[in-house]
Amino acid sequence: MKPLDRIIETARKTPRHIVLAEGEDTRVVAAAVRARAEGLAEITLVGRREIIAERLRDHGADEHAFRIENPATSVLTERFASRYHELRRSKGIDREAAEKAVREDLVFAAMMVRENEADGTIGGAVATTADTVRTALQIIGRAPGASLVSSFFLMMLCQPHHAKKGAFVFSDCGLVVDPDAAGLADIARMSAQSYTSLLGDRAKVAMLSFSTNGSAAHDRVSNVVEATHIARAANPDLLIDGELQFDSAFVEAVSSSKAPNSTLHGQANVFIFPNLDAANIGYKIAQRIGGATAIGPVLQGLAKPANDLSRGCTADDVFHMIAVTVVQAASQ
Repeated sequence: MKPLDRIIETARKTPRHIVLAEGEDTRVVAAAVRARAEGLAEITLVGRREIIAERLRDHGADEHAFRIENPATSVLTERFASRYHELRRSKGIDREAAEKAVREDLVFAAMMVRENEADGTIGGAVATTADTVRTALQIIGRAPGASLVSSFFLMMLCQPHHAKKGAFVFSDCGLVVDPDAAGLADIARMSAQSYTSLLGDRAKVAMLSFSTNGSAAHDRVSNVVEATHIARAANPDLLIDGELQFDSAFVEAVSSSKAPNSTLHGQANVFIFPNLDAANIGYKIAQRIGGATAIGPVLQGLAKPANDLSRGCTADDVFHMIAVTVVQAASQ
């Protein structure tokens, strides 16, 4: 079974309630219809009822099979405004501003998750990543014990031309610009947990650098080495090695030559990039030149799942993110 099919099957076995913040978008509606038809999730679509109902009918779906919430008229809005005011009062948000905020689709969806009206939320098909992530951070917040929130892309290599096939995690490609050693270690540990919860396999974590096992000396290399030590000390059972160049982590023959003592043996499935520059460039090269399917950015370190989409996403992309969010919710 292909890794993506495995995630979908896991979601089907453990369905959850997912709220889609941009419920009027045709791609989001199409994905919602498919997700419900395949038994992945109960779906709430946020937006104007008449528009969403028309979109659902266009896709041959019964509008009454979906929960539709319009923040302007919902019976939840008053309670959400009170809760949001309590949450953000220390940041200078008064009651009037709170009432205005919860009428925004992203905020309303995140409040549904915070108030246990849904298990996870997805946005970003229309909204920017900055708005989507900021809303999740402000309303859902960090998980207990998480020092930061980071992100990853699930990279699928499943095409005939891919010499090595499977699912791989690239992190952090979307949030943390220049992590220190402690932050990089946290990203590594969270990414390993994310890989195992989504795919059911043991994570093999490579801490990437332009150096392999001391082949170059630089402060940036030292940061990766220190992060590796911190992550290993925090979780002795974690299979992790670094610093490694990508080829040493990904190709067994290169590993044998450059890093013969590596515990990964060129079989890494979780790749931790040293900074956002490297990670963002790396995943886009893998996607656009290598033909990898990129799902994400998926957020990790939040109290409850909230995920982002690209504004250029397809209905398939939204469907796959629903599956990922369901599995995240079930694992929490």
